[in-house]
Amino acid sequence: MRVKIRIYFLYFIISIALFSCHTKSLKEQFGVKTDYTQFVNPFIGTDGTGHTFPGPTMPFGMVQPGPDNVNTGWDYTSGYQLKDSTILGFSQTRASGTGISEFGDILLLPFVGDKKELKSKKIKEEAEVGFYSVLLDDSTQVELTATNRVALHRYTFPSNNNTKVLVDLQHGLRFITDSLVLENETNVENNHTISGYTHTKNWVERKYFFVIEFDRDFNEYTKLPKQPKEAAPRFILNFELGEAKQLRARIALSTVSVEGAKRNLEAELNHWDFELVHQDTKKEWNKYLSTIDIEAGQEQKEIFYTGMYHLFTQPNNIVDIDSKYRGANDSIAIAQNGEYFSTLSLWDTYRAAHPLYTIITPQKVDGFVQTMLAHHKAKGFLPIWTAWGQENFCMIGNHAIPVITDAYIKGFKGFDPNEALDAMVKSTSENHLNSDWQMYNKYGYYPYDLIDNESVSRTLESGFDDYCVGLLAEELGEKALAQTYYTRASYYKNLFDPSTNLMRGKSTKGKFRVPFDPIMPTSPMNNPGDYTEANAWQYSFASTQFDPEGLVDLVGGKEKFTKHLDKFFTIQGEGVSKHLGQEALIGQYAHGNEPSHHIAYLYAYSSEPHKSQDYIRQIYSQFYDNTPTGITGNDDCGQMSAWYIFSTLGFYPVNPANGEFIFGVPQVEKATINLPEGKTFIIENNKLQEGEYSSKITLNDSILDQIFIDYKDIMKGGTLKFE
Repeated sequence: MRVKIRIYFLYFIISIALFSCHTKSLKEQFGVKTDYTQFVNPFIGTDGTGHTFPGPTMPFGMVQPGPDNVNTGWDYTSGYQLKDSTILGFSQTRASGTGISEFGDILLLPFVGDKKELKSKKIKEEAEVGFYSVLLDDSTQVELTATNRVALHRYTFPSNNNTKVLVDLQHGLRFITDSLVLENETNVENNHTISGYTHTKNWVERKYFFVIEFDRDFNEYTKLPKQPKEAAPRFILNFELGEAKQLRARIALSTVSVEGAKRNLEAELNHWDFELVHQDTKKEWNKYLSTIDIEAGQEQKEIFYTGMYHLFTQPNNIVDIDSKYRGANDSIAIAQNGEYFSTLSLWDTYRAAHPLYTIITPQKVDGFVQTMLAHHKAKGFLPIWTAWGQENFCMIGNHAIPVITDAYIKGFKGFDPNEALDAMVKSTSENHLNSDWQMYNKYGYYPYDLIDNESVSRTLESGFDDYCVGLLAEELGEKALAQTYYTRASYYKNLFDPSTNLMRGKSTKGKFRVPFDPIMPTSPMNNPGDYTEANAWQYSFASTQFDPEGLVDLVGGKEKFTKHLDKFFTIQGEGVSKHLGQEALIGQYAHGNEPSHHIAYLYAYSSEPHKSQDYIRQIYSQFYDNTPTGITGNDDCGQMSAWYIFSTLGFYPVNPANGEFIFGVPQVEKATINLPEGKTFIIENNKLQEGEYSSKITLNDSILDQIFIDYKDIMKGGTLKFE
């Protein structure tokens, strides 16, 4: 008997071993992949200043259904704060991580019985990629998922009688106006379909078209009385569900027409299978998340892959299924390759998000550029900051320019570079809001006595754009034009004050502004001031994106530049406004806002380059975590996340337009970038003890004697080692 048991046990062990080998071979043979969505936590950044949201979306999708706690306020630019238990309902669109509110279209709120106030409280909520669920205080369960252009809601009620749904077409996430809706046409087509059109004015003036369908008939509906200044209706729909306790709703959107919304619905969601949509969403997200594989612990993976999730949440492709879209001049156009992108937060994302797209989603880059050129044709200048395809002129500079130049330098050819150069020249020579080129050229800067706000920042940001115009002109053989723009790019030197080594506001008479407080941040919200959501220290280093060597020379050489950086990272200030992106300070380094993002990497140009590794590690560990407060400062459409992703890999685009990435140090032992055509770029980092620095970098076993790696070397594939 014992012999038999031993034989059976041995057979069992051998079987397990054979099964393990067979399983391994299956993985190798068929490429079974990791489910990277398991590492995404949609609640990261939803509490505090991150301004993200937990609702579902597709990569670059048009719709983002989710909960709205309130409809106004800086804390609620995505409509949501985790700590707020109030639920007004569930709208279908929003922006992720921004500092200003927009969208919040078509609010639905399911409930039972009669409500004195049309809002609920959340009891319990959960979220994962492609799925959001919340239990409301009347025991109604709300679940959300989405395709690219259609939101799918599923409501489970505690009873099958007296079940109702609020449909609020007046609702929106407001910023600067009370009325929001200028015009609305709504058609209750039958007892399960509502369609229509809404024209709104908030951050931008825009139009959207919609169709709402329910899988059960409503037996009656009531139009609520309109409040003062309201132009759109609010309905209460009554459902008698019989034995069923569940109701589903599909909401399709279009920028073009109701017919366009219906075509989107038919093409993307001609069924009611909630789980199928959820699983399809996860499959699509895995295509994007799997472009980088890192070896790290659970917490670090959650921060990293949630960062990638936020990176791909926008820009949003607002094209209908038939490639039509409503352009910046309110006319209908046909998009090249079915893509026209909006929610372009370019002042933020040109710095790292767009350079990152060129590596991990190169298939999207031509579409971004084609969008920008189409915007130029419609408006006469390249986009500055767009929402739903419309310009809002938010922030300064014209940072479509570096995105386009960067794409051309890196070899993207899905656009006409001569058309792009022409658009750049017109955008930097023909005046539009915040851009007075005659004044700029006359003085070689924006004088603070003619421009009462952001004069220094506007000069420096325009200078970087000028450099990018010059770089593209040079690439295209336009040498005289290139020299003109390179000269303009050097205007930053006109604002350098050698007595402080800082960039200062200067008058038309060439006098620096006094009094001068280099610590106090300024912006349009606390004029007069010469800086954009930053102070003199932060913007003085911002001038170095394309010419760090030039600033080194102005300061007096590498030794003095090192001391200047050391002072920047250690000097303290009192009474600093946290609303201006000063939430995350190391000295005067403010990671909560974009002008500081490249500065730790500037030690590469100093006499002590290893110091960048210390500050990168500190920023990386101090200002990110995997909790709802894990993003310090607005994520700004993925820019904050892009910094984390690049710094995980060990390099960063200090100059985000020339294809070079300055070395820092990887924050993982190994990362693999999965490139097109089956190529891989592997980054390896030997474990470093505290106080040790990576001092030897090799590419394919050849020692690199430069401070950067070029884009083309990354895209060839290979192995980069830090030792």
